[in-house]
Amino acid sequence: MKRCLRLATLLLILCGNRANAQTNVIVRTTGGVNLLNTLCHFLDCSVVRGLNDPANQLFLVSPPRLISPSLFVSILRLQLGVVDAELDSLIQIVEPLSLGVLPVPGGLLDSRPVQFAGDSVWNGYASQPAAAKVRAPQARAAFDVDGAGIVGIIDTGVDGNHPALSDVVIPGYDFTSNQASTASETADVSQSTAAIVDGSPTQVNTTTVAVLDQSTAAIVDQPGYAAFGHGTMVAGIVHLVAPRARIMPLKAFKANGQGYTSDIIRAVYWAVSRKARVINMSFSIPDSSSELKQALDYAVSRRATCVASAGNDGAQVLVYPAAYTNTMGVASTDMLDRRSSFSNYGNTLVWVAAPGEGIVSTYPFSTYGAGWGTSFSAPFVSGTAALLVDILPGVNYQTSAIAVGHAQPVGAGMGHGRLDAFQAVQWLNAVK
Repeated sequence: MKRCLRLATLLLILCGNRANAQTNVIVRTTGGVNLLNTLCHFLDCSVVRGLNDPANQLFLVSPPRLISPSLFVSILRLQLGVVDAELDSLIQIVEPLSLGVLPVPGGLLDSRPVQFAGDSVWNGYASQPAAAKVRAPQARAAFDVDGAGIVGIIDTGVDGNHPALSDVVIPGYDFTSNQASTASETADVSQSTAAIVDGSPTQVNTTTVAVLDQSTAAIVDQPGYAAFGHGTMVAGIVHLVAPRARIMPLKAFKANGQGYTSDIIRAVYWAVSRKARVINMSFSIPDSSSELKQALDYAVSRRATCVASAGNDGAQVLVYPAAYTNTMGVASTDMLDRRSSFSNYGNTLVWVAAPGEGIVSTYPFSTYGAGWGTSFSAPFVSGTAALLVDILPGVNYQTSAIAVGHAQPVGAGMGHGRLDAFQAVQWLNAVK
C-alpha cells in the first residue's frame, strides 16, 4: 500500500494544475470507512458520506482540490482494498422535448369532482383514456385488486398534501438536503401551498401543461423549476393504476431537475431497507454506472420490481437504468398504439410501452397537469407491478416482468408491446 500511496502522491504533485473540486467520486472498498480515511490522509481527499449499501463498503469521496476527478479515480483504483471507483455524475431528470406548443388534453378542462379511492379528484384525471387503454380499471374490477405494498418513487419529491394522494403518501427521504422528511416538492417553492385550482392550463416547460393561476405559473415557468411537479405527476399515475399502494417519495432531484448518481444509489438502498416492493425511476442516464446496477441487483434480490423510463431521444440507443437486465424499460405510445416520436426504442432497451402523451395527473398545489414523455409511461408499469403485489404478496421481479410481458403487440422495437394491466394480472392470478 505504501508504494501505491507514494505513486499517488507523486501523481497529485504532477497534476496540480488540473483542479476541479465539484465532481465527487463513488468508491467501493473492502476496508470500510477506516481504510478510506487512511487513504485520504495521504491523498488529501475526504469522505463525504456512506451511500447506504448494506455491507457499508460504498462511499462518496471528495477528491483533492488540485487534481482532476477522473485522474483521482484512476489513482484510487490502484489502492489496496479499493474494489472500484467511478465519477458521481450530474443527471438531468427532464429531457427537453421539441414538440413546440403542447395541446391541452380534455382532461385538464374537466374539473368535475368525482370519487376515486375514497377521495374527491377531477373527473379528467380519474376517467382519462390512458387508464382505460392499459385496462387498469378492468383489472381492478375483475380481480378485486387495488394495489399493495410500497412504491418508491426516485424523483423530485411528491406533494403529499395533494387531495388525491394524501391518504397513500408515506414518509420518505430528501437526499438533496439529507433529511428524513415528507420529501415534498413544494419545499422548493417559496409560495403558499394552498389549493390553486382557479387558473387555466399553462405550459410550464417543454413536457408539461398545468392548471395554475398566473402568479404560480410565473414562478414555475423558470429554469430553476424546470422539473417542478415531475415527481407528483409520476406519483399520480402510479395512484391512478394502483390506488391502494403506498407511495414513498425519494427525493434525489431538485426542482431544477438536477441530481447525482450517488443520491439515486442511496435512494435505491434506502427504499429496499424500508421494504419497497416497486421502485419507479422516471429518468435516463446515457452512461452505465456499475454501482447503480449493483444497487438494483440488490433491490431485485430483495423482491423489488424496478421500472425505468426508456428516454426521450427518439432513437434506438441504450440508456440506463432502463437497459439493465434487472429493470423494466418503458417506452411511450400514443392512444393509437403508435410509438411516440420522442420515445427511444429497441428490444434491448424496452421491455414494454405505455401511453406517454398528454397524461393527466396530479400536480403540486392541489391541482392537475398533463405530461409528455417516457417519464409518464413508466409509472403505468409501476402501478401494474403494485397490482401484482396485491395478487401475490411474495411476487419477485422475474415473475412480475413475465406478467407485464403479456402485453399488446405494437410493432418493432417496443419490447413485448403496449402494457395491458388486465392481461398481466390475469396471468399471475392463474399461475400463483
